[in-house]
Amino acid sequence: MKRRLRLKKDRPYRIILSGGGTGGHIFPAIAIANGIRERMPEAEILFVGAKGKMEMEKVPKAGYRITGLPITAFYRSLSLKNLLFPIRLLISLILANRIICRFKPDLVIGTGGFASGPLLRAATWHHIPTLLQEQNSYPGVTNRILAKKVSRICVAYDGMEEYFPAGKMMMTGNPVRPGLDNPGITRDESVNHFGLDPQKPVVLLFGGSQGARSLNLTITAGLGKISSSSVQLIWQTGVSYRETAESLVSEQNASIIKVFDFIYDMDRAYAAADLVVCRSGALTLSELAIVGKPAILVPFPAAAADHQTKNANAFASQGAAILIPDHQAPETLIGEMLKLIDNQQKLESMSLRMKALGKPNSTQVIVNEVFKLC
Repeated sequence: MKRRLRLKKDRPYRIILSGGGTGGHIFPAIAIANGIRERMPEAEILFVGAKGKMEMEKVPKAGYRITGLPITAFYRSLSLKNLLFPIRLLISLILANRIICRFKPDLVIGTGGFASGPLLRAATWHHIPTLLQEQNSYPGVTNRILAKKVSRICVAYDGMEEYFPAGKMMMTGNPVRPGLDNPGITRDESVNHFGLDPQKPVVLLFGGSQGARSLNLTITAGLGKISSSSVQLIWQTGVSYRETAESLVSEQNASIIKVFDFIYDMDRAYAAADLVVCRSGALTLSELAIVGKPAILVPFPAAAADHQTKNANAFASQGAAILIPDHQAPETLIGEMLKLIDNQQKLESMSLRMKALGKPNSTQVIVNEVFKLC
């Protein structure tokens, strides 16, 4: 039974979290907030995001209050949008400072995204304890700058001393949504749930909530090979490609291929899969490690500083995954997938190595640090 923590100064702890832009920043922040609320229900929690970004929708759905800053991305290529960036940054810093002064937090947590930069910077001006949670093996410029000022840095990969002060770092892994590795969900039940045959191998393919164009096109070109094999496919296409994929699958009369625009019950999808084909965002890799699924990783080539390739290399170097560059996927992905799914010994070896990389208690470890810093 978890011990309820004392109140601070006869009032609940006040904690601000900021993370957004992508699910890879938002969901770890929500997981941490849930861990804080479970440990101390009285804690006052406020999220700060970027106006117009997905956190402004996802965070309230998770049951938390959020306020937005007008901060936007700084484009590495020449863009007229960059002309407004200094103004938006200045306004965001002023507003972040105002939020800090009014809310009077005991701790500020940043998980990456546009808004976390101004907010953490404002918190350090007021000497408020700060925690930075870095999901990737290669941090972005903002987090590298913030690292010099924050109190603690929670990381998910070894070798981060190259980017962050070693004395501030601790290895925690990435928080993931609860229930993914549910022992009550069996493979056979999950395969049946998707209308497939438990006696045949299953590949789960997804490219994030919006799909992945190159993965979709590669699978489309290989539908004939897939439908004539023994492989069954659970295919998350994203909303924009679902109708096209369904039409093509129908033409092939391929009942062994199940098409979804978005898979909500990912616990069952992971449980059903013998092999996963996906991008290599930090949160995806953390989930794969928790469930111990062997994977073929096709990094998104336009990710900032090519960090998805660096993430994928970290897993491939441990024998937990196979890395295929995006530009090679049309030529090699289908063949590699069909070859690997028939190699049970290699799948089992990769699964064990993948599971060894998992850190199932990441959220609890980070929450422990939260209350040490408050």
